[in-house]
Amino acid sequence: MVRAPREQRSMMTATREFHNRAIRLWLYAVAALVLAMVLVGGATRLTESGLSITEWKPVLGTLPPLGESGWQAEFEKYRAIPQYRALNAGMSLEQFKTIYWWEWAHRLLGRLIGVAFLLPFLWFLWRGWVEPALRGPLWFIFGLGALQGGVGWWMVASGLADRVEVSQYRLATHLVLACVIYVALIWTAQRLHERRDLPGAPAEEGRAAARRRFTAIGLLVLLLAQMYLGALVAGLRAGYIYNTWPLIDGAWVPRASALFFDTPLWRNFFENALTVQFDHRMLAYVIFILALWHALDVASSVNSGPARPGAFVLAAGVVLQVALGIATLLLQVPLAVALAHQGLAMLVLTAAAVHAANVVGTRVNTRSPDGVVAMPS
Repeated sequence: MVRAPREQRSMMTATREFHNRAIRLWLYAVAALVLAMVLVGGATRLTESGLSITEWKPVLGTLPPLGESGWQAEFEKYRAIPQYRALNAGMSLEQFKTIYWWEWAHRLLGRLIGVAFLLPFLWFLWRGWVEPALRGPLWFIFGLGALQGGVGWWMVASGLADRVEVSQYRLATHLVLACVIYVALIWTAQRLHERRDLPGAPAEEGRAAARRRFTAIGLLVLLLAQMYLGALVAGLRAGYIYNTWPLIDGAWVPRASALFFDTPLWRNFFENALTVQFDHRMLAYVIFILALWHALDVASSVNSGPARPGAFVLAAGVVLQVALGIATLLLQVPLAVALAHQGLAMLVLTAAAVHAANVVGTRVNTRSPDGVVAMPS
């Protein structure tokens, strides 16, 4: 009489875990596609390919030109925009095809991500595999993805009429929104992992745990902010201008008259190439110091579980990324190094998202003479 309900509960638990595992793998697969899209987007930016397709056709644009006349028609549309006349006058059709394929691949990945998210999501909903508490976050992620498509065209449109490149404001918004979607996918998938109680020290566990959570989430937020600044640097081509380190414009801290010459003051933080690159460097130093401090803090206060290796992986990634950023600058932004810099940035962001989700979700046991009390770390 007692055994049957226990077996039934065990079967229900096993079924729920199977459903969560399937959803988790699906989210990781979509995240991998988003990662690929960010990397292709970086290559599209560095190869000046982003304006090669001058129209937004969400459905019909899936197919590339199918014949010589189609290619010639697309080329003529590109030749009508300012970028061609200012940067690529005299470009051959074959050269145009090279930049066209980069932008086409970037847009195709966007469409593929939409399908890869929506169709399995609807199937999981139909089968009843998605827990009620998970439905809202997943619909929110889908909404962000739909918004990203519009933001992408909003960005491209800024470079078709009066500019030879896209607006750095819109470029940064486009990149950071992609990163937010990526983090949301990783975070949600990671939170579906089973949680295990871990042994911990009772002394000041509550304050130490809160500090670790705050620092882990803070690093994730700062990395997203750094991605935004990096996009501004790319949009302003600031990496090609100040190619010295550790000095910038001949000093550790540039003159205030050079950092803040524009009016109103806030415009310097978005349109002044020197200020934008200086901000990017300073935030890199802050992240570097905070990541190392966090790793030491976790090492001294956590004996086991995913938080300890996660903090060390994150710190190591940040150190490598700082070194690669300096190399990118000193070498004057060669394509391969710049792509590696952006790729490593996404890997560091991945490590930060996984680590933060683990630190927030892990439960640590603190023992007292009266028993065991579980508290979040």
